Amino acid sequence: MAERTGEIKKKRIIVGAAGASGSPLLLSCLRLIREAEEYESWLVMSNSARLTMEEETGVPASEAEKLADHVLGPGEIGAGPASGSFQTAGMLIVPCSMKTVAGICSGYADNLILRAADVTIKEQRTLVLAARETPLSVIHLRNLNTLAGIPGVRIIPPMMTFYNHPETIEDMTYHIAAKLLEPFGIEAAEYKRWNGLAKGEWGRENILRYDGEKK
Repeated sequence: MAERTGEIKKKRIIVGAAGASGSPLLLSCLRLIREAEEYESWLVMSNSARLTMEEETGVPASEAEKLADHVLGPGEIGAGPASGSFQTAGMLIVPCSMKTVAGICSGYADNLILRAADVTIKEQRTLVLAARETPLSVIHLRNLNTLAGIPGVRIIPPMMTFYNHPETIEDMTYHIAAKLLEPFGIEAAEYKRWNGLAKGEWGRENILRYDGEKK
């Protein structure tokens, strides 16, 4: 269906979910998008993602769908996100499996997640990949390196962070989700940024000069 430009009221974020581990991150991201009044989510989950969510969280994929503003199936290749004329703020894939990374890298757009990512790249919009795998093989690293060199693409692996002093797994999940959404202009309310050490926490003997010598 054709849409007049003036009818767009919220910034659309396409949210893809592949079958890698990390379902709690998907749920947290969807909640944060819902809290951001100027944004709306368009969720596309692969069949593997649906299975992984139930295994990791104990809840069905329908719980994630309830958090999304719009839900599309991976086989709906004729849906809006498959076209560059469908205006979006970009796309987030969380979690992003290495299979999905390989598909994006090679331009093999055989489902809506891959096609939407392909469109996001060609339109030079923001594409955030929560690449999830460990250890990484040379093939994984090569594909990620190629994608990282494309304008608009950001590789943000869901790495643990400790400077924010997390007390629970939920704290870590929230922090990572906030980092994943920051490129789209969403500022999570409880996101704890690094603002440097407090004055006086580093003694002079611990401060290095640029030439490597201690002051």
